[in-house]
Amino acid sequence: MAVAFLLYVFAEIAAIWAVGSAVGVLGTLGLLLAGAVLGSWLARREGGKAMRAFMAAARSGRPAEKELTDGMLVGLGGVLILVPGFVSDVLGLLLMLPPSRAVARRWWLKRMEKRAVRFANQRRGPVMVVDSEVVSSDEPRRDQPPVIEGRIIEG
Repeated sequence: MAVAFLLYVFAEIAAIWAVGSAVGVLGTLGLLLAGAVLGSWLARREGGKAMRAFMAAARSGRPAEKELTDGMLVGLGGVLILVPGFVSDVLGLLLMLPPSRAVARRWWLKRMEKRAVRFANQRRGPVMVVDSEVVSSDEPRRDQPPVIEGRIIEG
């Protein structure tokens, strides 16, 4: 993780240096400021859309993982745009635009699904679904534990 952060810092410095060499110091500062203003406007607009979509999904009673993930990605994009630097602005802008956000959402949901299954299996062993029925008996037997017949389906 520290190596990734170090590479990010080097990429930001290289990008600012390259833009500064091409347009000068004032042009670079102007582009950074314009990126922050444009990004905050875009974050507000897309965040509002994500919130309205989430509320509509909640009112209709359907699962809202798409809308919730969109809101999270818009928030992350807004934070990246407000961080000074051109690399973070580009990444934040990609998270703000709906087509690239859909790709990031699919990747994120697939990753979280795999992590959830792995976490559940670590905490309590393999996930099992037992297909059975409840049968009441007059007196439970104390000498043997109850036996539940069924199929084990691992997820």
